[in-house]
Amino acid sequence: MRTPRSTWQRRWSQCLTGIWLATASLLPAQKETPIPLQRLSGPIVLDGLSDEPAWAAVAPFPMTMFQPTYQGTPTERSEIRVAYDDDYLYLAGRLYDSDPTGIRATSFKRDLLGWADDWFGITLDTFNDNENALAFSTTPAGIRLDLTVFNDAAGDNYNWLNASWNTFWDVAVTQNGDGWFAELRIPFSSLRFQDEEGQVVMGLSTWRSIARKNEFVTFPDVPPDWGIPGLFKPSQMQKVLLKGIKPSKPVYITPYGLGGVSQIPVLDASETAYDLEGTPTGEVGLDVKYSLTSNLTLDLTVNTDFAQVEADDEQVNLTRFSLFFPEKRLFFQERASIFDFNWGLTDRLFYSRRIGLHEEQVVPIYGGARLVGRLGEWDVGLLSMQTKAAVFEPEADSTLAVPSENFGVLRLRRQVINPYSYAGVLLTNRMDTDGGYNRAYGLDGIFRLFGDDYFTVNWAQTFDSEQASPDPVLDQAMLRLNWERRKQDGVGYDITFMRMGPDFDPGMGFNTRDNYTRLSGRLSYGWLPGETSRIYRHRITPVVIPFINNTTGKLESNLSGLIWNMETKAGSSLQVWPRSTYDALVDTFFVSDDEQTYVPPGNYRYFETVVTHNTIPGNRLRGTFMLTVGRYYDGWRQSVAVLPSWTISRYLNLSGYVEYNQVGFPARSQRFDALITRLRLQLTLNTAFSLVSFIQTNNAADAVIANVRLRYNPREGTDLYLVYNEGLNTDRRRESPTLPFTDNRTVLLKYSTTFLR
Repeated sequence: MRTPRSTWQRRWSQCLTGIWLATASLLPAQKETPIPLQRLSGPIVLDGLSDEPAWAAVAPFPMTMFQPTYQGTPTERSEIRVAYDDDYLYLAGRLYDSDPTGIRATSFKRDLLGWADDWFGITLDTFNDNENALAFSTTPAGIRLDLTVFNDAAGDNYNWLNASWNTFWDVAVTQNGDGWFAELRIPFSSLRFQDEEGQVVMGLSTWRSIARKNEFVTFPDVPPDWGIPGLFKPSQMQKVLLKGIKPSKPVYITPYGLGGVSQIPVLDASETAYDLEGTPTGEVGLDVKYSLTSNLTLDLTVNTDFAQVEADDEQVNLTRFSLFFPEKRLFFQERASIFDFNWGLTDRLFYSRRIGLHEEQVVPIYGGARLVGRLGEWDVGLLSMQTKAAVFEPEADSTLAVPSENFGVLRLRRQVINPYSYAGVLLTNRMDTDGGYNRAYGLDGIFRLFGDDYFTVNWAQTFDSEQASPDPVLDQAMLRLNWERRKQDGVGYDITFMRMGPDFDPGMGFNTRDNYTRLSGRLSYGWLPGETSRIYRHRITPVVIPFINNTTGKLESNLSGLIWNMETKAGSSLQVWPRSTYDALVDTFFVSDDEQTYVPPGNYRYFETVVTHNTIPGNRLRGTFMLTVGRYYDGWRQSVAVLPSWTISRYLNLSGYVEYNQVGFPARSQRFDALITRLRLQLTLNTAFSLVSFIQTNNAADAVIANVRLRYNPREGTDLYLVYNEGLNTDRRRESPTLPFTDNRTVLLKYSTTFLR
């Protein structure tokens, strides 16, 4: 006898409920009960002192030491208060210090990153989604640092934050014999949030750091299981309640004007020498930002320009895979994590640098629109941009025509199962005026199973006009399954299965390799030695990452090793990574651009050791040292990199980078030496005026690149830039006729200002 359908439905519902209750019971205790923030009873003068009667009525948060001794007694008194009125959220910090001469502030530069300064800030999960957040911080110099947090601050090397995002807010700081004092004022129109019947629930964390002691205090109490990222994890924040906020719908209108000249070398009529040919530049454009609702923002741009973006760092690539460069352009920054669809490290289905850049050459943009935010329970991202046709000369005797293209992206994502799990879809469409197209769709989900265990699934498929006929689905598709425990203390693990077909080609994405199957694993164990030890944390991580070629079924490459990480309570760190690499080369791998140093096809297994040391970040003279030494295919390799940084004063900072790579293949009498140097001088007279001079040399490319940016930023939304770029040839006789001393030169002046309506 068959069980009635209604009975099966009831049993299935009961089963799902049971799974949810069991899963929820295993989740770590959260600060889920919202505490009401206090509405200010009177006016506030933004001067940093927080001495108004309105502040006296607001109780400070109880602060807990996070580091160097978890739940130890803070060495300095910190009084941190948060309150609000109809238009702003306020954060006040009375940051007392028994040794005011030890207070650290290394620069006036906006968006300064690093732990050499004393810091004070707040992080807000404005949509209460336990995954994304906005962070606002300042130092005793009164700088503004705003950034976005995504993926619940999970990942290595701070790849869970985006410091290129900027928004409108104010800060005031003062310093005296008792310590330093700060007030932050953040407009609700800059936060984006979701209100229900006049009530808004957000996640909140706030913290203070003391650089010379490597000390952090925080509210709420966060376990040290995740290291410093734990201070920014939305899933660990205290829920807070705000009432009676009246969402505003401001319109920010930002026109810009740009003028300058570019010079490039051009062969003369006799083709025996080069002349510098100058091309004047004059542009005007417009950006508009409109808050359709408190949680939905529309950005419009016409004749878009990205002249203020600094030059990318020069890199020596000793792998056979493409290098990845991060997106720095402001138009793409707000809620950029909505468009995130990645399958580990740098590979992703949507990579915004595909828009307006072709092989690192700028492609002019007519304009476009970008809509981000939330509709009901759905995170929404919509993007459409149109580029102009362009012609480039990648080589002296060739040209490359790029047709006008439209780039379209749609992203939808929402919570499922529990408050820490998500599922979504991403659609991309790249179409040119010649009829060519590349389209892709992706389905993804990230599910919190229990505790710190997460299961992630990605599926994507691409379609291209250059394909003669449709291929089997798996040939055009990518599948990734991942189970990880996100934890630095105790046992952690990361198991990944991935398959990418030979014809999977995301025209708006980034791939380092294709046509492979990967089953990799990482097991880690971390521990805190204790209060009496000078060591803060140890962590040991065995890693195995094999790639199998789908066509041959054979192992294509494998990376395995054992990573040991150690951090001291003073703030320094050491990583030692002995590792073994296997690589099966089908084609010749050219190590140098001149193709004089190469590795022939064959199967190679070699062993090397990588050592990385970071000095105490609170020191005025600090730095990072990296060493790689060992075998390299059928030869050897030694690489040394030094990254010093010297704070002369808060007005002047010097930083450098020296990387020397030496590769040798004695059997073929080949040797390749590559030296990269970078020197950055940063002059800041105050929080409004900065000068950054950046000089790079790369002997492998026979180039010197200079980038100088003078910025005047009296208030958010108003900028005056003077930009100077120059590239120099260091080996002028490598081609005939002799190359000119200057490879390219650009001088630009740009002014933009924002009007609020």
